[in-house]
Amino acid sequence: MKLPQRPLIVKQLKLYINDPLYRNSLYLMASTIVMAGLGFIFWAVAARFYTEAAVGRSAAIISAITLLALMSRLGLNVALVRFLPKAEKPADMINSCFTLSGLVSVAVAGIFLVGLGIWSPALELIRENPVFSVVFVLIVLVWTLSGVMDFAFVARRKANFALLKNTIFSLLRIPLPIGLILYFRTFGIVASWGVAVAIALVISLFLFVPRVEAGYRPVPKLNREIIKSIRRYAAGNYLAALLGSAPGLILPIMILNLLGSVQNAYFYVAWMIAGLLFAIPISVSQSLFAEGSHFAVPLNVNVRRSYKFIFLLLVPAIILLLLAGKWLLLLFGAGYSANALMLLSVLSISSVFVAINSIYMTILRVTDRIAELLALYGFITIVALVGSYLITPTTGIIGIGYVWIAVQGVVSVYVAFAMLSLRLRGKAAS
Repeated sequence: MKLPQRPLIVKQLKLYINDPLYRNSLYLMASTIVMAGLGFIFWAVAARFYTEAAVGRSAAIISAITLLALMSRLGLNVALVRFLPKAEKPADMINSCFTLSGLVSVAVAGIFLVGLGIWSPALELIRENPVFSVVFVLIVLVWTLSGVMDFAFVARRKANFALLKNTIFSLLRIPLPIGLILYFRTFGIVASWGVAVAIALVISLFLFVPRVEAGYRPVPKLNREIIKSIRRYAAGNYLAALLGSAPGLILPIMILNLLGSVQNAYFYVAWMIAGLLFAIPISVSQSLFAEGSHFAVPLNVNVRRSYKFIFLLLVPAIILLLLAGKWLLLLFGAGYSANALMLLSVLSISSVFVAINSIYMTILRVTDRIAELLALYGFITIVALVGSYLITPTTGIIGIGYVWIAVQGVVSVYVAFAMLSLRLRGKAAS
């Protein structure tokens, strides 16, 4: 008797789970969605116990921490994805990247605090309290190391451990703002965020990383030969990472200084929710980068698969968010729904262009075309920040959405022509 065939959907799911490109993409997406989803609850809790002004200031501080951590990683996190799979001393490479980025993070955070009156006078409350200052530096340190660790997991095709780490962090931070409001007041949101990531980092260092890298021990170490061998690649990707992340990290600080903390709270929540959509192409791009560094499957094959996978998930998610955005924002309060809904809708639609551009940026990374990568990221960042700075005083936060979708759309047109040119050259060569 002939057994019935398995449903097609079961076969497709098995394919996704067994294929490293899809598997790591799904884990990275799950990690980002867990962080964003539980982060949604975290900010909803904070919005109930803290004023809109406190939420706005905290969002700006966390954006500053994230930006400083990104600066402190020096591109070493991206270099790990490229070089760790073939490293002769992988444990030394991981520890060297941890040590160097950790030392830089303390220095960068200190410089930021000294010049706070120049960068963002609205955040002077950090420097006015010595306890806040120390906690701020420590949070920059642990967030820097946490980001480097995620890329070590990706490099080893073990993004499930990034998911575990970020789930621990996201769950721990939810109840902390309620207790820490008694000790830190306005700074309680930031402090709870830092405590949670520190605990998740320690657990990961001693339990997760040794399972990914056999024999690993977290020891401060700086192997100059290893750093020297990866510094050129790290430097180019460092600038690209800074430029690529700058809009989302600088805009909250800019809005705080231009429009005040309340409007920044509205912007930050809309950007955070839209980040759920951005997470889909970004996660697939990271997995594509890891696969491209292993050279197991031709890059053009994985690029086609990546685009199909992204839009299979992204289109329904956009429709869902456009329909449910009003009610999601209402969970934070009526003010958020009234002031951030239009911005959220524009950002949601822009995720189509973000998807097109993200995969092309990964192609540039894998093929070492760093100059073009920097040019594209530089164009997006300069136009997004300068355009937002000029238009926001007149239009409010919705102007940022218009500038963002416009610049991403222009780059997508360039990407379409560039991909067509690559395809035509490939046919001519064959």
